[in-house]
Parts: sequence; C-alpha cells; structure tokens
Amino acid sequence: MSLALATLIYEWRRYTAAVVALAFSGLLVLAEVGMFTGIVQGITATIDRSRADIMVLGPKVNAMVDSGPGAGVPKRIGPLIYLNPNVVEVQPLSGNGAMWINTPKPGEKRKNEFVQIWTVDPRPGSVSLPVDYPESVRVALLEPYAVAIDRSSLARLGVKLGDTASLSGHSIRVRAILDGYPSINQPTVVMSNDTLRMLGLGGNGARTGPLLVRIKDPAKALQVRDQLNAVSHGDYRAWTRTELSKANENAIMSEQIIGVFLGFSVFLGFLIGIGITSQTLRGAILASIKEFASLRALGVSMGSLRWIVIELSFWVGMVGLGATALFTWGVYNLAKVGGVPMGFPMTWVIFVGVLLTVISIFSGVLSLGVLKKSQPADLLR
Repeated sequence: MSLALATLIYEWRRYTAAVVALAFSGLLVLAEVGMFTGIVQGITATIDRSRADIMVLGPKVNAMVDSGPGAGVPKRIGPLIYLNPNVVEVQPLSGNGAMWINTPKPGEKRKNEFVQIWTVDPRPGSVSLPVDYPESVRVALLEPYAVAIDRSSLARLGVKLGDTASLSGHSIRVRAILDGYPSINQPTVVMSNDTLRMLGLGGNGARTGPLLVRIKDPAKALQVRDQLNAVSHGDYRAWTRTELSKANENAIMSEQIIGVFLGFSVFLGFLIGIGITSQTLRGAILASIKEFASLRALGVSMGSLRWIVIELSFWVGMVGLGATALFTWGVYNLAKVGGVPMGFPMTWVIFVGVLLTVISIFSGVLSLGVLKKSQPADLLR
C-alpha cells in the first residue's frame, strides 16, 4: 500500500470535506442530466417499451420530440410496409388530445385539464403493447371506456383507481395505474384503440400516427430499416427503435435552455469542487507538515513529496467518485418512489468521472505550495 493511500485511510476525517464536495459536484451534474433524460424517457416511454423493432415516421422528422403532426404518415403507407417479407406486424401509434374533467366527491375540487391520449392494442403480444405492462393492465384496457394513468398524474387529474371522469364529453373509468410514464407538459391517458373510436376521437383523416413495425428477426433491424428506406420514395423514413430513442434524447439535450442549465451546472460544480477540495487538501497537508518535514530530513526529495500529494489527491478523487455513485443511487431511488424516471447516459457518467478526477488532481496541484513549509530545521523548534 502506498504512503498516500495509507495516509488517506488513517487520517480520513481530515479529507471528508473534500470527498463530500466532490460528491455533490458530481451529483449536481448527474441529477440534472438524469432529470432531463428522464423527461425524454417519459415522453417516449410508450414507443421505447413497445415490441416494435422499427418505427416509421414522416420523411422530415429528426426526432419524435416536438415533431408535431409531421411525425405521422399517410394511411396508405401501412399496407406497403407489409410488402417486406421480414415484417410480421404493423400498427399505428394513434393518439389525440381532449379535455379531462374529473368527478369530484364532496369537498374535492373539480379538475379541468387538457390531456394527451395514446392508444395501445391490448391483445396479448401486440406490437403496440408495452413490454412492462402487467397482465392486469392489459386486461383492464380491454374494458370499454377504460383508461390507464401514470401514478404521477393522479393528483393533477383529481382521480384515483376506480374513479370516473369525463373525457371529450363521455364518461370513462380509471381502471389501471401505470408507473414510469410521466409527462411534464400534459398528463397522459392510455386507452385501447376501440375506446378511442367510441369516444369519437379516432379521426378519419388521410394520415395516421407513426407506425410500429415488428419483424421476424430483431437482429435484422438495421437491414430491414435500410430496405424500407430504399423503397420509401421520400414518403417516410424508417428508424430502428434504438436509433429513434437516441435521436429523442439528443433532441432534448440540444435544446438551448437545457444546454445553458447543464453548462452552468458543470461550471458551478467545477468551482465548488476546486474551491473546497483544494482548501481541504491544503489544510490537511498543513496539519501533517511535521511528518512531511521528517520525510525531508530522512532524505526524501521535494519531488517525491509532491508526487505523494498528487497521489493523495487522486485517491481523494476516487473516494469522491464512489460517494457520487452512492448519492446518485439514493436520488434515483427517491425519484423512483415518486414515479419520476431518471436516466444516466454512459457518456455523461464518464464525463463526470473524468471531471471529478481532474478537479481532485488540480486541487492537489494548487496545494503543493504548502510543502515549502516542510523544513527539517523546524523539527528542532
């Protein structure tokens, strides 16, 4: 075991402030990234968790996020997708919007909210049925006028499981509660295609929503995507589900306001980390200055002492990384309890790891000046 690591273990209390500062610097960035990524995952959860291998969208759409009506395709495209011999099922991702009015009980407030409606086909194994829907939810949606709502939207819509409400002037009943499908804008209501038609919201236009496509062999998704795009004649664009999910994530992260938030968080985390970590290391070295003076009296060079400090700061950074992981795990679980999804892209996790390592080592460099006070003659005083 190196002298730097042994020092950190033996005198860990002196370095606690530095570890905590690094942990909160990392948490500051990861929490925001996780929140924004979770927003994307909540918006596109129905797509990301469907059984579709390929998504077919409008030709000019670069992501589902904020794509508007352009994400849809002409209804005639659906049958054409079946011409590819690898395709086994095609369904549109149908939806609409409508005014929601709850049925308040005595003493409760009436809630009027405009909601986003998405539909699924509740047949077993349907391409539009998310893989994480319990069997109880699937069976519940088979009932006419039954809807499912994410747990995070219950208070906003003023209902609970089993309650009735009015949607587009028709009476509906909350028959299932979902987890992991929140929406920060409009609350989302899920129902079957049949219920959507009975509510008069199915639409009879010439266009339909994005198409969910399942193929025989998911391993051939890239190949089938290219085949579909080759015969599209500019009428649509096929994506793999993974490819579209990444595009949605990039679309959110590239928003200017989000870029400002993340940039400010990184800058603030860097300043906090450098300020507290460097001062903590400086104070810890000053507290151990006689030990460093003893090493110089024994013939250890100043260069070697500097290397001990740099190594010590590196190990402080590693412990800080561990604390960051622990704190982030705690925040993730708290958010999960509240029904708020969070996601941590590996790119950002690696970035934060490198950032904290740089902060700790740079803080060690800023503390090297203290070693000048480690004069052997001071041991005689």
